[in-house]
Amino acid sequence: MAEHEQHPPERQFSVQRVYTKDVSFESPNAPAIFRGEWKPKHDLNITTKINRLDEHLYEVVLSVTVSALMEEKTAFIVEVQQAGIFSMSGFAESELGPMLGAYCPTLLFPYAREVVSDLVVKGSFPQLVLQHVNFDALFAQHQQQAMDQAPDSGAKPSQH
Repeated sequence: MAEHEQHPPERQFSVQRVYTKDVSFESPNAPAIFRGEWKPKHDLNITTKINRLDEHLYEVVLSVTVSALMEEKTAFIVEVQQAGIFSMSGFAESELGPMLGAYCPTLLFPYAREVVSDLVVKGSFPQLVLQHVNFDALFAQHQQQAMDQAPDSGAKPSQH
């Protein structure tokens, strides 16, 4: 009888490609911005977009925007879209969200961080190294916000 047992499909994950999809650097107040003491305020914005390419192939685009302000004047703005194509099969539907929304962005972030750092230095500013981002926590926070904003229909969510 053991030979007729159905085994769950084997999980497979692979990175097909990692690439920079879009990049932008602006320093709208140069050269005047270089004349003062360098004590900027940084603003970091991170978003993720997921595109399904076929049954087991996904594009994940991690967008990172960093702005540096000096006394209300913009020193620089860096925008990077770091993308990857990921192949995934054998994962339950409930596992795809965390894989695409947390695990894949975690893999892409070091590439985006390097591009940001290189652009800032090439713009003649001191090196900027972005700190590690906990994408698991961000994904959990996003899921909680989505649940909090969902209209209460009185029906209990189904579990698969």
